[in-house]
Amino acid sequence: MRRLALILLPCAVAFLVHLWSARRLSTTPPDVSALPGADEALPFHEVLVGVLSARHHHQLRQAIRETWLGYLRQHPHFHQRVGVRFIVGERGCPIPEEDREDPYSCTLLNFTEPVAGQNQEIQLVTVSGPSALTPSDVSAIALDFKVLHPVVITRLGVFPSCGPWPQLQGNVTVKLLQLDQEEAVVTARFSAVTPGTMEDGVWYKPVEQFILPKGFEGTLVWESLDSGGLSTVNSSSVELSDGGGVLKISSVSEGTLPHRSALGFPGLAGGFTFTIYDEDGLLGLLQGRGARMEQRALALRREDSALRQESLRHGDMVFVDVVDTYRNVPSKLLQFYKWSVTNAHFNLLLKTDDDCYIDVDAVLMKIDRKRLKRSNLWWGNFRQSWAVDRIGKWQELEYASPAYPAFACGSGYGVSRDLVEWLAGNADQLKAYQGEDVSMGIWMAAVGPQKYQDPGWLCEKECYLDMLSSPQHSGEELHALWARKEACGDPCGCPWGR
Repeated sequence: MRRLALILLPCAVAFLVHLWSARRLSTTPPDVSALPGADEALPFHEVLVGVLSARHHHQLRQAIRETWLGYLRQHPHFHQRVGVRFIVGERGCPIPEEDREDPYSCTLLNFTEPVAGQNQEIQLVTVSGPSALTPSDVSAIALDFKVLHPVVITRLGVFPSCGPWPQLQGNVTVKLLQLDQEEAVVTARFSAVTPGTMEDGVWYKPVEQFILPKGFEGTLVWESLDSGGLSTVNSSSVELSDGGGVLKISSVSEGTLPHRSALGFPGLAGGFTFTIYDEDGLLGLLQGRGARMEQRALALRREDSALRQESLRHGDMVFVDVVDTYRNVPSKLLQFYKWSVTNAHFNLLLKTDDDCYIDVDAVLMKIDRKRLKRSNLWWGNFRQSWAVDRIGKWQELEYASPAYPAFACGSGYGVSRDLVEWLAGNADQLKAYQGEDVSMGIWMAAVGPQKYQDPGWLCEKECYLDMLSSPQHSGEELHALWARKEACGDPCGCPWGR
């Protein structure tokens, strides 16, 4: 009965998500700052500022309203010259954090099958016979995977050679590594003399057992320099077992482009066996999912109501058509560009984040002094030859180059209206990469704008008298920086120690 409930649980979760989606049609916060009436002229601002803001960052938005944005609104000239909008995702993620693959996206941990049983070994792959194998023409093959619930790797394996079944004719080394690490976690060596133990068409050898925690990103590498080489398998002829969703295995489809730092060609030249660690914890997670989904739906309804009231009160929020997660920030920015060109006239669009201090006097003074209201202009502090990360928050697996094109730090940059119009017009075709700053660099590389390098847009949490922006601050820190700026003109500290 317990197993039956686990099998039916995904259906119940899908039903709850469907109900949540239906309710959102009537509860989405209104964009009170969006389209004016048909007979109203669009507002004109020399500078339009878009502040990327997470739905739950009310305190940071309020800190900005009470510091540099409040100053703009009260200034006799600046309040007409500059318009500011907070960019907020229209929808929150309906999946509780405990049930997501990672904190940065809105992907459900897809534990859809009953788990195997306490300490029962699971085989990644089984091979029915020699017809499933084909000789490989490469000397190294690699398979990437990610752990979504802790597992223990018990054995590493290799396919037999493409010859007399099931012989192994060459020397093969199998290594399990953590991505971007040179030293193997475990290694097994196979040869014709010591091939190991045959099970379901795979030669296996036991390895030292380590618990691979949730979030572990690894790669399994098969290497052989012998003439016998490696045998691989047609991905369509075998089914990989992910243990009921505890592993996320990368594609081994024919024609897959290798990652720039891959240790072998994407594919499969063997397998491994594993057990599920803390199966009771996994069962508890599955059994509690329905209640967590209901609690999350209730929290989102409350968040929608709070956002609706905040938007009506301040009139400075733009809700864009995305689920508000870190991975969706590039799409969120593109949607704001589309909104901006149809809802406002401006010469220059400045983008910043809701944790950033902005010296608006210095920004506007520089725009005038350097004549930055010109076409084909991208004004920022540019990072050059920035390495593409393969793991973690900034993981990027689809951009093939080892380094990104030049991109401006996200704490603040300016883009001329003609470039914003190009971005808005091509928004549906532009691919979103892992971050809005690097995505912007890739998009702009297609246009070749004139870059105006300015170190005043700080990339890290620092403080200088002549800075234009500084990122990664709390609401209290934003208030403190602004208080010092007003008191003595120096946000970093006043001579009398204030």
